[in-house]
Amino acid sequence: MEYVWPLATLWIVHLLAAMSPGQSFLVVSRTALMSGRPAGVASALGMGLGVLPWAVGAMLGLAVLFAQAPWLYAALRVAGGLYLIYVAVMVWRHAADPIVMTGVGERVSTSAALWQACLTQIANPKVAVFFGSIFVAVLPPSPPLWLAAAILGIVFLNELVWYAAVAVLFSAERPRQAYLSAKTAIDRVMAGLLGLLGAKLIDGAVRG
Repeated sequence: MEYVWPLATLWIVHLLAAMSPGQSFLVVSRTALMSGRPAGVASALGMGLGVLPWAVGAMLGLAVLFAQAPWLYAALRVAGGLYLIYVAVMVWRHAADPIVMTGVGERVSTSAALWQACLTQIANPKVAVFFGSIFVAVLPPSPPLWLAAAILGIVFLNELVWYAAVAVLFSAERPRQAYLSAKTAIDRVMAGLLGLLGAKLIDGAVRG
């Protein structure tokens, strides 16, 4: 039971971060618009695969760091909470910004869509920053191997399921328009949840 809270928090925070429109969102939505649903779903699979190297690297790096300097754990938890609050503020500020779908490009095959999405994730340093922050904030200093495997499964499935939904959404006219019309409200709800989680993590680190 001691790992239920860390896993649940990681699942919620990562899912909310994935749902916040950004570079990955545009890649998947554009692919679905131009190349159809199969290519869009392949792009979603690429997003899931692309986060795994960053997630593995973050866990390995943090394990070494905490072994050498355990006192950094609480300080980095606070930093992770502050980062989540920063993300929440940015999402709130840009909630009303439209999603620009210009410069879509040409149709691509499913295999090309998969690799394009995977490389997009790998080339995005923000993914590394996110995992470094959230892993420090919610995970114990030396997580067991099964917990590390569960974390990789969570982040992979979050990316795959969300971006597959985006692919389905943007390959059909009515769902696409419904999402775009509700984008401001959706983003502000996500920003509020991220801010609350960041504040809770900071409070937990300060209280010890």
